[in-house]
Amino acid sequence: TIPMSLILSGEVLVAYGQNGEMLRPENGYPLRLVVPGVQGVSWIKYLRRVEVGDKPYGTKDEAIHYIDLQPDGTHRQYTSIQECKSVVTTPSGGQVLLDKGFYNITGLAWSGKGKIKKVDVSVDGGRNWRQARLETPVLSKAFSRFNIDWVWDGKPAIIQSRAVDETGYVQPTYKQLRAVRGTRSIYHNNAIQSWLVQENGEVKNVQLS
Repeated sequence: TIPMSLILSGEVLVAYGQNGEMLRPENGYPLRLVVPGVQGVSWIKYLRRVEVGDKPYGTKDEAIHYIDLQPDGTHRQYTSIQECKSVVTTPSGGQVLLDKGFYNITGLAWSGKGKIKKVDVSVDGGRNWRQARLETPVLSKAFSRFNIDWVWDGKPAIIQSRAVDETGYVQPTYKQLRAVRGTRSIYHNNAIQSWLVQENGEVKNVQLS
């Protein structure tokens, strides 16, 4: 189920090719929907027909899989819009910093509701934040690359990024997200991601409450 408001925006595409060639079977050949701002599972592969209805269709995956079980026991459904999120890609899990000194922290930010307005980066687990640089072009409902300079002193550090989109929505911490969604929701996780840089330079995934 895709809201008619998204269709009328004129952004939805029926794609038959990619990068100068036909879509590959694993990408949805012969036709696939491309719906900017919406989770990928709603970009229907192997498209055969389009139906218009006056209410949600309640198909299997959207009725029992891609839903969020709320603290009060109700289901949050038909929430395919991707909320504002960012993640640091370097340094990140599995990487190793070879020595202390200068590094460029970089990552990606996106929002299903529009453009990224800014991204802040912390190297001390969210105690202090600095605004990162956004690389152009910054487009609506698209990945935006950000980066910021950092001098590592060789001590343990926790690197995080926090994005804000043009609607004013601020990417939440896990604590803030759980206050709304509870602990039984596994989909639509847009909480702040944390990377622990250890003294030996190894970078690991950690989760701060």
